[in-house]
Amino acid sequence: MNVRTRFAPSPTGYLHLGGARTALFSWLYARKHNGTFVLRIEDTDLERSTQKSVDAILEGMTWLGLEHDEGPFFQTQRFERYHAIINQLLAQDLAYYCNCSRERLDTIHQEQRSKKLKPRYDGHCRDRKVAPSSDYVIRFRNPETGAVFIDDMIKGRVIVQNSELDDLIIRRSNGTPTYNLSVVVDDMDMGITHVIRGDDHLNNTPRQMNIFRALGQEPPRYAHVPMILGPDRTRLSKRHGATSVMQYKEAGYLPEAMLNYLLRLGWAYGDQELFTRPEMIELFELTQVHKAPAAFDPAKLNWLNQQYLNNADPKRIAILLEQHFRQLDIDLSQGPDALAIVQAQQGRAHTLKELSEISSFWYQNVVQYDPKAASKHLRSTAYPILQVTRSKLADLKEWTTEAIHQVIDQVAQETGVKMGKVAQPLRVAIVGRAASPGIDVTLALLDKETCLRRIDNALEYIQPTKELNFGQINETYVF
Repeated sequence: MNVRTRFAPSPTGYLHLGGARTALFSWLYARKHNGTFVLRIEDTDLERSTQKSVDAILEGMTWLGLEHDEGPFFQTQRFERYHAIINQLLAQDLAYYCNCSRERLDTIHQEQRSKKLKPRYDGHCRDRKVAPSSDYVIRFRNPETGAVFIDDMIKGRVIVQNSELDDLIIRRSNGTPTYNLSVVVDDMDMGITHVIRGDDHLNNTPRQMNIFRALGQEPPRYAHVPMILGPDRTRLSKRHGATSVMQYKEAGYLPEAMLNYLLRLGWAYGDQELFTRPEMIELFELTQVHKAPAAFDPAKLNWLNQQYLNNADPKRIAILLEQHFRQLDIDLSQGPDALAIVQAQQGRAHTLKELSEISSFWYQNVVQYDPKAASKHLRSTAYPILQVTRSKLADLKEWTTEAIHQVIDQVAQETGVKMGKVAQPLRVAIVGRAASPGIDVTLALLDKETCLRRIDNALEYIQPTKELNFGQINETYVF
């Protein structure tokens, strides 16, 4: 069998995480079986579909690297084909005209609810000869007996009695075909063998299978993927944070990390956490997708992204980092090369955005002190240490990591304090907080004049009320 899968989003918004995971599973299944991955844009909802949404979906797919083999196909360009199939069903008495008013339908639905019945069409026009008029729809004549057996590749066998299904509308009163009809015609014409989609579509599946068989076709295999929940185990929504794939790009996540995380949302291969793209294709099996919904865990995504950042090519990360620096309005000409920043900071951030934020001090004219770090390290006891350190740094002929390290070591020896009592006040003076790469590397990436100026600012900030000798430092300086 030539496996053919499809991803068929509606262009009424961005590419969200659930859609991206469905696209990934469909893409992986096609790649694993040397098949074909089709992209189809289901834009029959003319009022809500927009070109902006189409562009957002395509952009998200491109960023994730989920390249399609065929398409994108647009349903609005296939209306003639859908109408031909609808006319075929009418001619075979497998569909019929219905002119029930909205008021009548609302009334019967209200009566059904009062009897605790599922609201459904009562077949009023099924055996009536309704003349086509301006106020009619066309309904599919669903079988009244028997059952639909869905051998779902994730959920197992699902049985739906035809008596539970009503005669769904396949053409609206405005003449446009409906989702369930269009999907069947597309899947039939495009030779789709496997439909992998969210389980919110499970109630559509028996209806679509009946239309397939009415057209003399066997339906494709179905696999319904459970939804993604938020950390609080409710349906994932904006209140849980970003749900758009491209928002994660803007927040500084790598596409390969995002793919890896989406893969692990409801699928597992033993205890393995990190997967290369070839491993994803080789190891993925629909039968291993969990039947229960998966919960989105931002902390896990952050950890995973950090692993990819740590192992990525520094040159690539530097290019991406520059984009995030520009979003912070940082002038890259006023500081070290981005590649040097990555080499110094790689492994210290979860995202590119965080990496740009913790590296911004290299480009700032004046650093802002973190209150907690300043109160702990920029105290009167640090004043003489910073004075001595500044003097020795000012005398350096070569501004290198090795030379700076020797100065810090000399200050510690001469003052009789531990290295940390030299490095931490100096770090807060230069960086504004108590965390950075090695203090020698941190200073070496700045020019000498900037470092001396920042030390002067720290000395002014401390403004000791009395001079301390070095013998007192060990007794009073406390971390």
